[in-house]
Amino acid sequence: MASRLEINFIRLLSRCESIASEKRGEAEWRLEKYVGALEEMLAALRKSQSKPTPEVLTEYTRKVDFLKGLLEAEKLSSPTEKALANQFLAPGRTPTIANERMSASKTVHMQTKARCTGDMRDELLGTGLSGKGKSETELRNRRGLPLDERQSAAELEAVLQHHHNLQEKLAEDMLNLARNLKNNTLAAQNIIKQDNQTLSQSMRQADLNFEKLKTESERLEQHTKKSVNWLLWLMLILVSFTFISMILFIRIFPRLR
Repeated sequence: MASRLEINFIRLLSRCESIASEKRGEAEWRLEKYVGALEEMLAALRKSQSKPTPEVLTEYTRKVDFLKGLLEAEKLSSPTEKALANQFLAPGRTPTIANERMSASKTVHMQTKARCTGDMRDELLGTGLSGKGKSETELRNRRGLPLDERQSAAELEAVLQHHHNLQEKLAEDMLNLARNLKNNTLAAQNIIKQDNQTLSQSMRQADLNFEKLKTESERLEQHTKKSVNWLLWLMLILVSFTFISMILFIRIFPRLR
């Protein structure tokens, strides 16, 4: 169950995303105040005993950072700078409330990029001019864009395309890195598995050799005991024979007088 603080945070976050999706004037102050309140509530959520899971907190932080970056991008003076700043914003990945089909921050991101693109187009075409400038712009539009404006539009398109290519290349490199890391991990697992099997076989062979050595040691001990017994009996027989021989020798050959 979500805590009261988390419920209020979700409601305020949904309200901020709703305001961000609308076209605001320069006198609009609510979004900036609401985002500041969101930051305070997010800090309180991190310290709360009934705080959400780390994944949910990460998603909340991502959405709050997206709104902060959106506000900072809107403060830039040039439409080109706004477009580039919005290009690097990271919207939330999951819906804020249950009835959203797609994350509201993603929708806001796409709307903001569309507005920035329209502002850049208006700036390049000069539709923001008034009076005589407007009539001159309309005349130029009828006759076609001048060379310098076409070059500016092409340069802007090239910059955006370059950043898009960089992002795709970075994503591809990260994918290759993840794939290589997975392959290396699987290879290491196979090597460790083979080493464990070899170690198990070596241990079994060592146990068998130990049992054989123990058996041979017992046989050798028994053989040694048998050899000692036979040698002892042989020595006794030899001593007895020598003693009897001496007595017979003395009896047969008495001492000369």
